[in-house]
Amino acid sequence: MTTPTFPEGFLWGGATAANQFEGAYLTDGKGLSIQDLMPKGITAPPTQEPTPDNLKHEGIDFYHRYAEDIALFAEMGWGVFRFSIAWSRIFPNGDEEIPNEEGLAFYDRVLDECEKHGIAPLVTISHYETPLHLAREYDGWTDRRMIGFFERYARVLFERYGHRVKYWLTFNEINAVLHAPLMAGGIWTPKEELSKQDLYQAIHHELVASASATRIAHEIDPDIMVGCMIIAMPTYPLTPDPQDVLVARAIEHSNYTFGDVHCRGEYPGYFLRTLREQGVELEITEEDRETLTHTVDFVSFSYYVSICATADPSKGEIGQGNIFAGVRNPTLKESEWGWQIDPVGLRIVLNDYWERWGKPLFIVENGLGAKDELVDDAGADGGKTVHDDYRIAYLNDHLVQVREAIADGVNLLGYTSWGPIDLVSASTAQMSKRYGFIYVDRHDDGSGTLDRYKKKSFAWYKNVIATNGASLT
Repeated sequence: MTTPTFPEGFLWGGATAANQFEGAYLTDGKGLSIQDLMPKGITAPPTQEPTPDNLKHEGIDFYHRYAEDIALFAEMGWGVFRFSIAWSRIFPNGDEEIPNEEGLAFYDRVLDECEKHGIAPLVTISHYETPLHLAREYDGWTDRRMIGFFERYARVLFERYGHRVKYWLTFNEINAVLHAPLMAGGIWTPKEELSKQDLYQAIHHELVASASATRIAHEIDPDIMVGCMIIAMPTYPLTPDPQDVLVARAIEHSNYTFGDVHCRGEYPGYFLRTLREQGVELEITEEDRETLTHTVDFVSFSYYVSICATADPSKGEIGQGNIFAGVRNPTLKESEWGWQIDPVGLRIVLNDYWERWGKPLFIVENGLGAKDELVDDAGADGGKTVHDDYRIAYLNDHLVQVREAIADGVNLLGYTSWGPIDLVSASTAQMSKRYGFIYVDRHDDGSGTLDRYKKKSFAWYKNVIATNGASLT
């Protein structure tokens, strides 16, 4: 038997988010976003005003170091760079009529650097950073007027950058709104006070806005490819008990809903049953229904962990996960943050999504958060490095399963590892939870020089890209 291979033209690269690495949080006319009041990530309620302990205010200063960082990405051989545009750089409050030219010009410069190095941009329009004014004044996506604000924002981006950017994502991990309504939906009402009616209406508004942005993109340039982006977290029944299977299926359905609407243009029956059983009656106009028919060109997703589910809570122990948690799988090992490591789960997801939706797929987040140790190494550039063999092993094992899924027949456009350069964690707002191939000298107390150092995984990933995956073991 021959070893499966990655297809020619497969897009290798890395993924970031503006609020986690740009910094310059009030520079050149930028307004406040919800992230500027979330110094502890999703683990604590937001503050009322920005506080000095919010590491995201400076991030890793990509805003001033973008040329240096993109040159490092190019040195690894990237073909694609996923980054997000900060909504409040373009519309500081979110509901203005006229965009902020200085914000637009910054992303022009970023795109200039990408083009200089032959790196294709993959741009996320909204990545957990709703303008603060929209959250406080409108309660985020609970308000139908948000659709119009988002349409205006998206149109500005497509008209400005559409001839330079082929691949776009509308909302990052859109299904996260079920579990983190402020971060994913800009909803200022505390989660414990938020009604099911308002939550599901907010979800509907986001889905309509996503479909509308897809329509606008295709009107401006039919060659633009717009994708949705969801958290992929496969849920296994803890036991063969059919009741456990049903519970696991219900959790999967709660995530499938977002992909089903983006790919099929209408709500699935199982979701409508959920609404009925929870007494929710969505306000859906005929215009909404027509808009939802504008389906995406591809499906992208993040993958870090799988979970289990059981109908009997006494059977299982709760583990950790990306945004939401589940029952711990007794067969799997865990990361330092309690996320279970399941490379085969990625192959399962790829086959599942391809068979379900028949749309090209794109893995736009995958990686290992760990506490790295920077050490002196005479052979390293700059004299320092991180010997992160644990990260290499994690990524190798996942990419081997990606290769298997491609051999299974899955149509996969590319792979962008999460946090290819150390940045501030979304879930905990820490720097010590590091994902990158590049170490950034910044720490949880805000200290550090911000100097960049290549980790051992930098050379490893460079070789993976150079060989188009043939070097994987």
